[in-house]
Amino acid sequence: MTLKTLSLSLQFGTLDSAPLHRAALPRHKVTRWIRHALATDAEITVRIVGADEAQALNRDYRHKDYATNVLTFDYAQEPLVMADLVLCAPVIEREAKEQGKSLQAHYAHLLVHGALHAQGWDHETSEADALEMEAYEVEILAELGFDNPYQR
Repeated sequence: MTLKTLSLSLQFGTLDSAPLHRAALPRHKVTRWIRHALATDAEITVRIVGADEAQALNRDYRHKDYATNVLTFDYAQEPLVMADLVLCAPVIEREAKEQGKSLQAHYAHLLVHGALHAQGWDHETSEADALEMEAYEVEILAELGFDNPYQR
C-alpha cells in the first residue's frame, strides 16, 4: 500500500481538558491515521473543539442542534481531497468511556471515518453503504493496530 501525501493543519479550540486531548493526538499519529484512509493526496484541517463550537457548526450546517462527535466539510475530491474535520472533544471523551475504548482509539476511528466522508463515502444513503463504509473503516483501523470499533 502506497500512502498518499497529506498536508495537515491540526488545531485545538478552547477546551477544558486540552492537555488530555493534545496527548491523545500527536501530530505524527493523526497524519498516519488519516493517510491510511486516503485514496488520493489531500489537504485536511483537523480542528478539535468544545461542545459549544461543535453544536453551533452542526446547527448551522446540518440543522441539527446538538454537538456531534465529528463533522466533515468536504470542499473538493479531485485532483486532491480538500476538507475540514471538526471533532468535538467532550463528546468523543464521553463516547470513548461509554464504549470502553481508549481516547486515542476513538479519535483514530473518527479521523478515519471523517477522512472517508471527505472522499465521498456516506453511511446515511443506505444500509448497504453503511455496511460497506464500516467494513472499510474496520480494515483500515486493523492495519493501524486498532480493534474493530463496532464490536462491543
